[in-house]
Amino acid sequence: MKLFYVFTFLALYTRMQSARASDTGTQAILIAGPNANDSDIESLIAVMGATGSGKTTFINMASGSNLRVGSGLMSCTSDVQTSQPFRLGDRTVRLIDTPGFDDTTRSDTDVLSMISAYLSTAYMDGVRLSGVVYVHRISDFRMGGTSTRNFRMFRKLCGDDSLRNVVLVTNMWGQVPVDVGEAREKELKEEDVFFKPVLDEGAQIKRHNNTLTSAHEILRSVAFKDPVPLRIQKELVDENRDITETDAGEELGRELREQARKFKEQQERLRVEMEEALKDNDERARVELEKATTKLKQDINRLTSDSERMASSFADAQRRMQQELDRARSRRRGFFARVGRALDSLF
Repeated sequence: MKLFYVFTFLALYTRMQSARASDTGTQAILIAGPNANDSDIESLIAVMGATGSGKTTFINMASGSNLRVGSGLMSCTSDVQTSQPFRLGDRTVRLIDTPGFDDTTRSDTDVLSMISAYLSTAYMDGVRLSGVVYVHRISDFRMGGTSTRNFRMFRKLCGDDSLRNVVLVTNMWGQVPVDVGEAREKELKEEDVFFKPVLDEGAQIKRHNNTLTSAHEILRSVAFKDPVPLRIQKELVDENRDITETDAGEELGRELREQARKFKEQQERLRVEMEEALKDNDERARVELEKATTKLKQDINRLTSDSERMASSFADAQRRMQQELDRARSRRRGFFARVGRALDSLF
């Protein structure tokens, strides 16, 4: 009979470990803090970058996970995801996949709320990041508006104090001639509007050549560092700021106001063009301008809504994150209760 309980315990333990290894949900990282497995050292690394930069592909290659990868301009990382754990030296490593601020399925307000809620909830639960990987396509002709906006938000989320735990990764080198890629890399490293200020503060820059060896070499540069909280974590938890009062929240607020200003200018131009079309009895132009005006009004309303609901969006995301954490803890308590009962039966 004792042998039966031993096998029962081993079966339960194996099932729990298997579930934890395959768990790529939000709660996985939140239960992977200091008390998750005291006999092991776990490094948690966030991966950020624009939509389509190759974040999820990098994570899948490095970890052996199977997170969904987008194709074309459509984003598949609409939620924060965690990879399955994998070994890197004496460390167990998990990677956090985050959506870009140009996500095709969510507004920038939702993306900021989601990432901030995830990071702050993890921080409150004792989880610390060993590092952050920022992925950038070297195949981009230039670092345009989308890439610049993503990098600017990335800087606001991280702050300066954590930059020594940051590695900037250029990928998709196979899509450009070597000399072109090297020229772009040089510009990124030397221009103040791009990566230079971050590199000056201690961040590293590395190339990813689309191999497992390359991915693991990149991760080793941050996996063994002492964890450092990100700026957004300190602002929301230690300083108890509202999301709108954080550096990232204020930056997004500025961007939304700038978009609103441009929309208003466009609206005025459409009004003038509509008046001219009416004077000229140009029915075709009038119809097209009406369509454009309707679309613009929808954009303005969406922008106004995004700006007004930043705080509530963050609160909702944080509540969902806490609920997932509570469910994960409940499952763990249930497992250990079953193990305890099985062990008690042996004596």
